[in-house]
Amino acid sequence: MIEKIAVNANVNMIYVETILKIIGIAYIAEFASHITKDAGQGAIAAKVELAGKILILAMAVPILTVIIETIINMIPKG
Repeated sequence: MIEKIAVNANVNMIYVETILKIIGIAYIAEFASHITKDAGQGAIAAKVELAGKILILAMAVPILTVIIETIINMIPKG
């Protein structure tokens, strides 16, 4: 269903796949963080959350680059 929507919206599938991977990382990091907090390891939970955020940021760089380039191209030159 998501692929069909992306094709209809003329969106490159690489970006859709990356967004889905980012969502997966967020869920896994949150789940792992909650498990470690429940085990009484708050410090480790904070590190898991930080690692998840760093992975998400690293994966989002290509998407952010395209967004910035699109915005720059929309600004009238003159």
